[in-house]
Amino acid sequence: MMKKLTHEDYPLLKPYFAAQPYGLCTYSLPSLIVWGNHVFQTFYAIENDSVIIANESGCRPEDNHLLLPVKPDGLPAPEEIAALALRTGYGRYGSVPEDYLEKMGRERIGQHFVVSAQPEYDDYVYLTEDLSLLKGNRYAKKRNLLHQFSRDYLRLNRVATGPITPSVVSECLDCLEKWCEIRSCDTEQDLSLACEKEAVINALHHCPDLDMHGLYVRIDGEVSAFCLSSHLRRDMGVMNFEKALPHIRGLYQYLDNECAQHLFNGYLYINKESDMGLPALAESKHSYHPVFKIKSYRLSLR
Repeated sequence: MMKKLTHEDYPLLKPYFAAQPYGLCTYSLPSLIVWGNHVFQTFYAIENDSVIIANESGCRPEDNHLLLPVKPDGLPAPEEIAALALRTGYGRYGSVPEDYLEKMGRERIGQHFVVSAQPEYDDYVYLTEDLSLLKGNRYAKKRNLLHQFSRDYLRLNRVATGPITPSVVSECLDCLEKWCEIRSCDTEQDLSLACEKEAVINALHHCPDLDMHGLYVRIDGEVSAFCLSSHLRRDMGVMNFEKALPHIRGLYQYLDNECAQHLFNGYLYINKESDMGLPALAESKHSYHPVFKIKSYRLSLR
C-alpha cells in the first residue's frame, strides 16, 4: 500500500537512495520530498527491499506515473517494471534515464512499453571543476561578470557569505518573496513557479532533516541570493535551487561559482536539472557548457 512521502520518511528511505544509480535529478530523495504540495504529491512503498515511487498531479491526473524502483541489487528488469505498472494501475513510468534504455536494450523494453522522449526534462550535467574554476575562453563572459561584481561589491566589503542554518532561514524566505514578486510566483500567473516556491520553502524549513546544504549571499547586510543542494548518486550532486535578485549585476554568477566551490566537494559532477522546455532557461544552462545531458523518457504500457 502506498504512503504519502514526507520529510519524516527521510531516515527510513535514505539508505535505499544512498547508492541509487540513476542520474536524473528526479531521483534525489530530498527533491522528491520537498516538491510535495497541494498540486504534486509523491507516494512510496517498500517491497522486497525496493522503494516503489509514484508521482501524482492533482490538476492533470493523466500525468500520474511511477518512477523506476530504487533497489540495492542493480537495475529492475523491464519485465519486472511492466508487471509493477500493471499491478499498481499507473500504467506508465516517467523520468526514465536514457542509460537504463541502453543497458536493458530498447528492443526488450519495447516489447512491454511504448517509449517516448521527454526533452523538457533532460538534465544538464557539469563538471564540478569547470563551474568552480571557470577556466578557458568559453567562460570569459562569466569571469567578466565576476570581475564586475568584485569591483562593485567584494572589494568594497559589501558582501558576506555563509552556510544556510536555521538562524538565517527567515532571511532566505524574505529573499525568496522578493524574487517571487519580480517573477510573479503565484498559481494564477505561473503554476510551475508557484509550486517551485512551495518546494523552496519546504527545503529551507527542513534542510538539516534532509541532509540538504545551502549557501547565502548578503549584500549590504541583506540576503540577496541563496542556493540549495542535495545528494543524487556517488559521483553527482544536484543544484536544486538557485535564487538571486536580478538587479545586482554579477550576483548570480558569484552565487553559482561559490556554490560549486563549497557545496559539491567530493562530487565529480553537478546536475543542474532541466530547462522545463523554457528557451531562456535553456540558453542560461547552455551558457555554462554542460559536459553532457541526461535524456529523460516516458514508458507507457502496451
